[in-house]
Amino acid sequence: MGTPDGLRPARLTIGIISAGRVGTALGVALERADHVVVACSAISRASRERAQRRLPDTAVLPVHDVANRVELLLLAVPDAELAGLVSGLAATGSVRPGTIVAHTSGANGIAVLAPLTEQGCIPLAIHPAMTFTGSDEDIARLPDACFGVTAADEVGYAIAQSLVLEIGGEPFRVREDARTLYHAALAHASNHIVTVVLDAVEALRTALWGQELLGQELVGDAPGGIAERVVGPLARASLENALQRGQAALTGPVARGDAAAVAGHLAALAEVDPQLAQAYRANSLRTAQRAHAPQAVFATLAEAGQP
Repeated sequence: MGTPDGLRPARLTIGIISAGRVGTALGVALERADHVVVACSAISRASRERAQRRLPDTAVLPVHDVANRVELLLLAVPDAELAGLVSGLAATGSVRPGTIVAHTSGANGIAVLAPLTEQGCIPLAIHPAMTFTGSDEDIARLPDACFGVTAADEVGYAIAQSLVLEIGGEPFRVREDARTLYHAALAHASNHIVTVVLDAVEALRTALWGQELLGQELVGDAPGGIAERVVGPLARASLENALQRGQAALTGPVARGDAAAVAGHLAALAEVDPQLAQAYRANSLRTAQRAHAPQAVFATLAEAGQP
């Protein structure tokens, strides 16, 4: 595969800190692109088992031993741990000058890598815009994922772009000063969809609770039941419509200006869970703003927000 300016990374030796869901998935993808993950760190039992399963030929070593023997060091730790890890590696001189150091944090750019950059490392932020559950689906999804990239210069961007293209992903640039906004947008799209869908599933279970389905099944609270089967196709269609049609995808009582229906929804939800009713109200208010709904809808939502 062609890459910018012919800067396809050579067959790199890679170290991963740590063997979590993201790090091991990327490790598998990079090995499939002919790089070699020679070492990783894995402290917890789950991490060690994950490393053995996904990267069976990779040595599990202490962090500093991983860092000092590789050409590409991948820091796949939680955001809150990244700065401390970088400071520790710099303080101990564990990373050789010239090493490519890439982290997978969405919220951070390359500033967090400054202690290692000052020691001659090449800093990269390469964030897969994907959710990771620890299942093998994570690896399968990577070739279709987009990766937010921040680098110090054009050489860094070329290296990062080449690495992403090699594993089948789509790289795009994120400015250093835009990383927090970028991360907030992804969290809003990913995390809040989960919350909204699960709230809807629980409300629907309550509406159907104890009902018999064709003489075979009672509605219960186990995952994969009738509530999920009802909500799933609707939620998937709504997501696809939003991505393909934009604002035109919006339907429902708020967009139609049906204030009476909105009031009924709020009352029914409040009987089940007042907090869920307030979440519905907050989402309805934002929907009304996007849809330029009639004033009657705003008045209903305002009344519902009164103590």
